[in-house]
Amino acid sequence: MSQFVHLHLHTIYSILDGASNPRKLVKRVSELGMGAVAVTDHGNMYGILEFFNEAKGAGVKPIIGCEVYVARRTLSQKNDRTDRGGNHLILLAKNLQGYRNLVKMISIANVQGFYQNPRIDKDLLTKYHEGIIASSACLGGEVPRVLMNQGEDEAMKVVEWYQNLFGEDYYLEMMDHGLPEQKTVNESLIRLSARSGAKLIATNDVHYIHKKDFEAHKILIRINTNKDENDDLHYTGNEYLKTFEEMQQLFPNNPEALSNTVGIADKIEDFDIHHKVMLPVFPMPPEFSNDFEYMKHLTWEGARKRFGELNEEVTERIEFELSVIENMGFAGYFLIVQDFIAKAREMGVLVGPGRGSAAGSIVAFCLGITNIDPIKYKLLFERFLNPDRISMPDIDVDFDDYGRDDVIRYVVNQYGAEKVSQIVTFGKLGAKSSIRDVARVLGVDLALANRIAKLVPDGPKVSLDDAMKTKDFSDLYDSNAEVAKVVDLAKIMDGNVRSTGVHACGVIIGREDLSDYVPLARPKDKENPLPVVQYDGSIVEKAGLLKMDFLGLKTLSIIKDALEIIERRHNVKVDIDNISHDDEKTLRLYQNGETIGTFQFESEGMRSWLKRLKPTHIEDLIAMNALFRPGPMGFIPNYIARKHGTEIVDYPHPLAESVLSDTNGIMIYQEQIMLLSQQMAGFTKGKADELRKAMGKKKMDIIDKLRGEFIEGAIKNGVEKAVANEVYSTMAKFGEYGFNRSHSAAYTVLAFQTAWLKANYPAEYMAALLGHHLNDLTKVTAYINECNRMGIDVLGPDVNESALKFSVNRENKIRFGLAALKNVGEAAGESIVEERQKNGVYADINDFFRRNNFKNVNKRALESMAIGGAFDSLDTHRAQFFHQTESDQQVFLEKMIKHATQVQEKQDNQQASLFGEMEDVTFPPIEMPECESWQMDYLLSRELEVAGFYISGHPLDEFGGEVRYFTTHTLQEIQDDLETMPFNTDVLFAGVVKDYQDRYDKNNNRYASFLLFDYSGEMQFRFFKEDYEKYRPMLQNGQKLYLYGKVEAPRFAKDPGARDLRIQQIRKLAGCFDSSISGMVFHLPVIEISAETTKAIDAIIQKHPGNIAIQFLVTDEENREMLRLSNSFMKLNIEGIVKLAGLDGVVGWDMKNIITSSVKRIMKKLVREEQSDVFDEEIIDDLQDS
Repeated sequence: MSQFVHLHLHTIYSILDGASNPRKLVKRVSELGMGAVAVTDHGNMYGILEFFNEAKGAGVKPIIGCEVYVARRTLSQKNDRTDRGGNHLILLAKNLQGYRNLVKMISIANVQGFYQNPRIDKDLLTKYHEGIIASSACLGGEVPRVLMNQGEDEAMKVVEWYQNLFGEDYYLEMMDHGLPEQKTVNESLIRLSARSGAKLIATNDVHYIHKKDFEAHKILIRINTNKDENDDLHYTGNEYLKTFEEMQQLFPNNPEALSNTVGIADKIEDFDIHHKVMLPVFPMPPEFSNDFEYMKHLTWEGARKRFGELNEEVTERIEFELSVIENMGFAGYFLIVQDFIAKAREMGVLVGPGRGSAAGSIVAFCLGITNIDPIKYKLLFERFLNPDRISMPDIDVDFDDYGRDDVIRYVVNQYGAEKVSQIVTFGKLGAKSSIRDVARVLGVDLALANRIAKLVPDGPKVSLDDAMKTKDFSDLYDSNAEVAKVVDLAKIMDGNVRSTGVHACGVIIGREDLSDYVPLARPKDKENPLPVVQYDGSIVEKAGLLKMDFLGLKTLSIIKDALEIIERRHNVKVDIDNISHDDEKTLRLYQNGETIGTFQFESEGMRSWLKRLKPTHIEDLIAMNALFRPGPMGFIPNYIARKHGTEIVDYPHPLAESVLSDTNGIMIYQEQIMLLSQQMAGFTKGKADELRKAMGKKKMDIIDKLRGEFIEGAIKNGVEKAVANEVYSTMAKFGEYGFNRSHSAAYTVLAFQTAWLKANYPAEYMAALLGHHLNDLTKVTAYINECNRMGIDVLGPDVNESALKFSVNRENKIRFGLAALKNVGEAAGESIVEERQKNGVYADINDFFRRNNFKNVNKRALESMAIGGAFDSLDTHRAQFFHQTESDQQVFLEKMIKHATQVQEKQDNQQASLFGEMEDVTFPPIEMPECESWQMDYLLSRELEVAGFYISGHPLDEFGGEVRYFTTHTLQEIQDDLETMPFNTDVLFAGVVKDYQDRYDKNNNRYASFLLFDYSGEMQFRFFKEDYEKYRPMLQNGQKLYLYGKVEAPRFAKDPGARDLRIQQIRKLAGCFDSSISGMVFHLPVIEISAETTKAIDAIIQKHPGNIAIQFLVTDEENREMLRLSNSFMKLNIEGIVKLAGLDGVVGWDMKNIITSSVKRIMKKLVREEQSDVFDEEIIDDLQDS
């Protein structure tokens, strides 16, 4: 029997003011022998459901509470400092009614009463006080504040008000953290208790679990408040989860204050806040008796539309699924989903073909929820709904980005605003961010902080305990006391909540007002009208709420834009959901690996495999989509070899052939494990799904239990015991990474749609693609390069041809959209395009200014269009608009705007003449000034400002091949990876100088500061002393450079593991490689050698003779044998070297580089990593000596 219960406690959900993780908290409470504990976070209930689950699981009584802010006046008053925040008050739910009332108050406080903090007021408290226990809280409570400022008599009035409301459920709360004010208040509280009869309770305002956690908590507070270490944080280090004995020592003369906490815990009824999911009521036509009958009607109606005449297989599948849905009571769920999807299509919103396991349902297919035929693609319903175990279905739906919000608005209107919400998300401190935050607050050197953080393994759930298991991290921890301190503090903070947000796609639809069941909060985005449920999306279903995912998918928006461009250009309305999956052009695109810009298949590694696979059917693509991920990747060569007949397809048993034949005998999908268990061992559909889940989550107890059942069932089907055991072991191994076939099939169908568009309407698709990647310099550059490869020109904006978005002109060239330019926007773009469509193209620049309304098209929009080249076709050049003579107060563009505005004002204000005729207002033409055009590099830099990328090219384009093939790193890669690169790593990179400055250090020594940029981004450099003198002549803005650096320890770093990139040599890119490369060995896997490859190599050698000796290293992927091909006549110039490096079959090369005085091995990115280990070091040595 516990002698004390903590009733005032803050978890990690008192954001950046609490360091008590609910799981660790409950564990510590159990260790202390306390049978109950309360959670009272500041103004919210974010952590209550998680805390409730943890406490119940550990046998601890959960007391649900909140430290609320009571407005000093009323909830509606939000005028001045008086109304901010409020008086603190502890509220605890005594029973289920109390929980519901607490939920209601917290919802109103957050959604309506928020003013600096979520606030209730005394009217609200009066209305919803039933079932609630209250206590006077900390020094921030109303009673302590009145005691300190107005005296005991006034405080007595406050106590009486609360007593009149709560009766014996109101308590006076004593605390002692060592603050003198608390001791004074406690003495008064004892007297008030005697006068009023209100019982005393002793609490500790718990903000962290252990005393040693105080320093970590202080760091949390400093992150939140940006306060320095010397600032008064109002914490003493005593705000931890104290033992009964420690509390007894604090209040030796008030034992009843401790025992009363147990009395409160005893008052708390044992109630459950979990609830069966309450599905919304779907409005049905009156002729149907219930939701299932209506759903069944719609299913059969849809089936006849989908299949025409129904065969036995389809009929049996539909009847089976309908029976499961009826037994589980999920008909309403299916009706709701099909309704908003049907409405989305009616509104013109593009809906994805399916997502996840829902694609395995034929009922979903017939209802129009998915567009994937599960019979055709051999998808399993039981992967979606297990017939043996009732669990909520989970149908996630993809919409185009444009229409997602429209669908949510429809749902709000359909079911009522009070019944629809979004879901909170928690931004938590991860292992890396905890390290960086701790290091920043402690003033640790930034380089050391980055080094520690980069040694933490990547992954969404990697903890610092996981990091400690790696050698590099643990060695650094053991060898550096400063690192150990940072890591120890970061461990306490790891997982703490740093911020809240809104779930990107989760939407809650309730049967009744949501605030009757769960606490709500206001979204931070003021434009978002929906509140958010305070419980995490992963557990919100336990509170009885239906969660659905409305995902906005960029790919669907790209498809939608492409379809609109196609219809506009060709007057063809493409039904993208019904294209042929045997389309020759599309399959040829996949076979050639020309998938840049297509969904799911555009990475370089994937393209490399596609060229080997030569897919001939969508099944090949479904398999590749599932295989191309960590784990199963190693089976891609086997899959390809078996497809082409160079490896025997074998099956572990004849019963497995029907299951594995589509994947050439290789287990790829989770569904195959389910089918094998049914085919070979007679498992039920439900048990097969149980096995799939156990193998996927490595639940060895279930796997071991089901092994016996599998072997026993297999023996009954004539399978030998040893074979059955071996098959089961293989299934268990594959089950760890087997992929959901339903999802792979659905997303491959979507991917095929993008590839079909690229193959059949290449310009239209690429235009749509470019329009959705304007803010990603790397991708838009890659897509423009792909357009160039495809023979499609990408043209800049033009007022006489551009539409609002990217478009395709009559010459099949892509034209930049006006609204894609910064500062132009839709209103200005629409105004310009509408005027052009109405009255014809603009004859010249004066015609443009005469005809457009400058209320819509403002100065900033015109500047962006001039910089971006939108007026180039009007016989102008860009420099003219910004020309300014010494005597001018304005640039020429401003003069034109002023001139046009004055004329328009005259037109607006023209008066009738004395003779009743209108005055004729003319637009006198204005002459463009004579001046020089911008230099290309400057023009490109200005384009980057207004477009986010280079429209007319890239400053490095003239050396594009050299930069791609003869550098080891991009600037972005250097910045991302420098802290973890081994010492003495050679780094070869290229870039263009910009923002060069000569500066002076504190000793008045000159140094150079400049930015270098390439295709990936930019990086800051500084050169001092000898480096300054050595390289200064080459550091002019716009200079294109090739640099050789070495990873070394910084000269004056405190951290011995810190790294710096020390430049060893710089050369101008122009002419650099002809003189610096003396030999190349190209790596060519034997599998890539074909007549086409050898013909291409021979043509390059014949066309590009030079002085650089070349060799070919042929590798056999199976037995790793190597063969070198060379002769004294094989010498090329740099252009030939670039062309050879760019051949698809070449996977890498060894480059003898005079700059580094060594041989550098460069492998193409995202090709199998193990290939770089195939080659023996003696080949490099041999090249070095040649």
